[in-house]
Amino acid sequence: MSDFDKDSRVNKFEKRRKNTKSITVLMIGGSLLLLVLLGMWIFGGGNDDQPPEEESTNTEETNESNNNDTEESNEEQTETDENNSSNSDEQGNESNEEESNDETDEEESQSANDVETEQVEPTGENVKEAYTGNWEPVGTEQEGPHTTNYDSGSQDRQEIARAVELATGLNASTLTTHWVGNDGDQKVVTTVYNEDQSEIYRVYLSWVDNEGWQPTKVEALNNLPPIN
Repeated sequence: MSDFDKDSRVNKFEKRRKNTKSITVLMIGGSLLLLVLLGMWIFGGGNDDQPPEEESTNTEETNESNNNDTEESNEEQTETDENNSSNSDEQGNESNEEESNDETDEEESQSANDVETEQVEPTGENVKEAYTGNWEPVGTEQEGPHTTNYDSGSQDRQEIARAVELATGLNASTLTTHWVGNDGDQKVVTTVYNEDQSEIYRVYLSWVDNEGWQPTKVEALNNLPPIN
């Protein structure tokens, strides 16, 4: 074997040995680097994950707070709507009551205007004016055969006061009855006046079965007459 062949074989062996050594060093270095990366990922990952958890918790708290605010806002809106609805209902009821009162007043006014009165001769010096009219019976809650009850507060006295109000315009709830008595079969006569006695009337009434007391004649007096 020549010296050249020996040198070639030695060089090849050295190169192979150097390459094997380099590969081994690289593998060891790569393994160490991999271990370091794994360690950083394992031991450092917990800290990296913590902020997202806090952020998630904060987000949940924020969402819960927003939900509570929304619920409170909805409750307040519901209460407001209920109050507005209640106020609207009250205003509607008040409006209906006013309309009903207006209609009642209008009906009473029309009823009063429908009455035709006729002046008649006064029956004495104390009578300054006398008139008859086509008043309607005021209605009654009494049934069956009628016998006049003159006691204060009786059904007859209440209905007589309403009939007097119809004929004179005095308020049945504030007028004062000076006297009331029998004026014949199913007939009465009563003397009434207002609070300051500026209006004094003697009113004649007749009973109509199932319809109540009906005014037939009114006398405006100058002074209160003596009680019979």
